[in-house]
Amino acid sequence: MSRRTNRAARRAVFAAVAALTIASCGSDDADESVALDDCERTIDDSHSIARVWNEVLLDAIRRDFPAPTMHGRNLYHVSAGMWDAWAAYDDTAVGVFVDEEHDAGDVEAARDEAISYAAYRILAHRYISRFGAEETFGDLDGTMAALCYPIDYVEVEGDNPAALGNRTAQTIIDGSIDDGSNEVNDFEWPAYEPVNESMLVIAAGTEMNDPNRWQPLAFEDMVTQNGLELDVAEQEFVTPHWGFVTPFALEPDPPDGVPIDPGPPPYLNDPESDADFRDGAVEVIRFSSILDPTDGEMVDISPATDGNNPLGTYDGTGYDVNPVTGEPYEPNIVPRADFGRVLAEFWADGPDSETPPGHWNTLANAVADDPDAELRVGGEGESLDRLEWDVKMYLALNGAMHDAAVAAWGAKGYYDYVRPISMIRYMGGLGQSSDPDGPSYHPDGLPLVPGLIEVVTEESSADGERHARLARRQGEVAIRTWTGDPGNPETGLGGVDWIRAVKWVPYQKPTFVTPAFAGYVSGHSTFSRAGAEVLTELTGSAYFPGGLGEWTFEPGYLEFEAGPEEQLTLQWATYQDAADQAGISRIYGGIHVRADDLPGRVMGAEVGQLAWAHAQTYFDGTAGG
Repeated sequence: MSRRTNRAARRAVFAAVAALTIASCGSDDADESVALDDCERTIDDSHSIARVWNEVLLDAIRRDFPAPTMHGRNLYHVSAGMWDAWAAYDDTAVGVFVDEEHDAGDVEAARDEAISYAAYRILAHRYISRFGAEETFGDLDGTMAALCYPIDYVEVEGDNPAALGNRTAQTIIDGSIDDGSNEVNDFEWPAYEPVNESMLVIAAGTEMNDPNRWQPLAFEDMVTQNGLELDVAEQEFVTPHWGFVTPFALEPDPPDGVPIDPGPPPYLNDPESDADFRDGAVEVIRFSSILDPTDGEMVDISPATDGNNPLGTYDGTGYDVNPVTGEPYEPNIVPRADFGRVLAEFWADGPDSETPPGHWNTLANAVADDPDAELRVGGEGESLDRLEWDVKMYLALNGAMHDAAVAAWGAKGYYDYVRPISMIRYMGGLGQSSDPDGPSYHPDGLPLVPGLIEVVTEESSADGERHARLARRQGEVAIRTWTGDPGNPETGLGGVDWIRAVKWVPYQKPTFVTPAFAGYVSGHSTFSRAGAEVLTELTGSAYFPGGLGEWTFEPGYLEFEAGPEEQLTLQWATYQDAADQAGISRIYGGIHVRADDLPGRVMGAEVGQLAWAHAQTYFDGTAGG
């Protein structure tokens, strides 16, 4: 979709501002620091310099249009720039884009400076015309000022740390301009045309030329997940060409832009997969039907009962004991509906709108901050200082995040698969497909499921009966599900009730509803499993520090509607458990079907393993050998 009305003007303004600051101040000695001598450094030194710049990047992502592909690429390139600057002062490590060897009297100070200039220049280039650019540039310049590094030092020649950082940044910027992302045209891909006309969300039903293919949505007002109001009201597929982007560890130039081919998804009217297609739609409705906080249903969401799924399945039954403590996991009993609603919102685009690639950076940072964490690569050898840990973690993790985007969007662009809102409205509008002798039969309709999917009849819609509010809709298919926008999300509930299938919406904001790209495969599932694989290999354990990862939500956390009424804590024994929860959250949220989720997990596992193996070649100096 078009993501701003004045993109060219905005870019021109910031280019002009940047030009005013680019006046090289030089350095008396080619290998000396350019840090200002009369400046008092005010940066928080409790974090490594890599972590400082990672947080600056995450904040830039939170302000910008939530495009996981572009942000995954930026995370990777900034991480590679920081790694290359660090590796230049190491006798073993080799760089990804720039492989140089440098000496310094104060290696720690040199690394801080080189890393800062590399990160600053890449971020300035990538976010100069993005949403929130004014605030992002204030953050960038403020961070450099707090570090006492002049932003007007732009030399790329020489051996001093700042020049090394600038040179590294420029090499990455120049080297990725033709990487297949179409950055020069703001990542747009006009060659793609949807086969289906847009669905107006506020209207009932939909028409589709092909019910197996993606359908854009149209709105009166369209707002992104992180609250950006857009100047258009019709979705355009975000980066359908991303499978052709140069990867980190995947094989480049894949056939048809599909680096990892999961095979086709289930299709309506396909003899081999029609039943799976219909079952997927029914499952989404079923998940939506339990988002009722008034039903009194309670569930145990502790690792004792939840998690430990074999890859690509929902078959896990939890863990007997915490392997770190040797004790059973304590029960964690919560309202079932609150669990589902919190999952849908927490995993939607990150705890603070940093999109899934950024979300796994947030989780990885929390793991490294844990007092129980042992910063030993693979769980072996000596503990690393925090900077070495962070640059290695970010390179491997964000190489995987970038490749997860390339792999997942390769499948999305190639298969161009339908989303649940189109599936359910289309089939529901045709009728029911279970009873050829019953009312409203259509072979492509929704399957009937008593108590969940039914036809409205005179008897069922009589006063006091379950379909009474649909009395004027006799003969239509009704579903028991979340009813939609509560009006006032701070105090109201959409709740669960019978509604017309043609009016179904997922558990999302009414101005967002569903992401602007195809469903198959789930990006959340791919990103998350890739991140989980990297953290498992990096830490040497599948388990969170202490055998338990937690994220707590206070009463009133939800944004789509009121709740939860009581504090709720998500728990995971392993990184894979957290990844699986991210995948299934999209079914609670009505964004994906099972067929999107499970293949995405399998792809993510492969992506993460390849990224980790590739990252190690830079760590041990064997890359390119």
